[in-house]
Amino acid sequence: MDEKLKAFERLLNIMDELRAKCPWDKKQTIESLRQLTIEETYELADAILEKDMQELKKELGDIMLHIVFYSKIASEKNEFEITDVLNGICEKLIYRHPHIFGDVKAETDEDVKRNWEALKLKEGKKSIMSGVPGSLPAMVKAMRIQEKAKAVGFEWKEKEPVWDKVQEELQELKVEVENKAAHHLIEGEMGDILFALVNYARFIGVDPEMALEKTNKKFIKRFTYIEESAQKENRQLTEMTLEEMDKYWNESKKPHP
Repeated sequence: MDEKLKAFERLLNIMDELRAKCPWDKKQTIESLRQLTIEETYELADAILEKDMQELKKELGDIMLHIVFYSKIASEKNEFEITDVLNGICEKLIYRHPHIFGDVKAETDEDVKRNWEALKLKEGKKSIMSGVPGSLPAMVKAMRIQEKAKAVGFEWKEKEPVWDKVQEELQELKVEVENKAAHHLIEGEMGDILFALVNYARFIGVDPEMALEKTNKKFIKRFTYIEESAQKENRQLTEMTLEEMDKYWNESKKPHP
């Protein structure tokens, strides 16, 4: 424990030094750090997806730096200190886990989630949905919305009707497209399909955001193979037919030494 505390104290001292002496660090504000924090969070997410533990360690350090940085700026404004941040999350964890620190019973993770939502409403939240951040990416937000609804029992019991809903939404989109409906109607049906697919993904234990990102990475890898194959022939992709590119696409699926 002493080593952990010393390491954290070292980071705090370095932050104090940078804030006092470094022109770049002195210039930063809570607002200017926001986009950098978002980028660091996505880099952390990439490391998790790649299962790169060394990169994960590095990105966690970057996130920790940002937490300390925000707290330092806030302390300069006499708003709060890093101590308040740490004590705040400790108190929140204790309050949100009465099955650990109190006498509430919770046998499963679903019981825990239901207790969480009940506690949040007691805290004064007017709606279960108020806990869903507005700035989340749409697919992640859909997942969180559905999880919130599930926590209060608004959920199908089995996956079959969820898949039926996907099929229903697909058919509705097809009809709107064939009828050349207004763009906003087609857009609405496409949104319904994506929302239904996210719901089905939850039922079969798939994280849709992670699944899509893995497919993105797979596509990039295979497309890069097409580009490299074309370069070996001294050709541009724009000079190739779809059939020629498709041949390399299929080759890219095969194991390569």
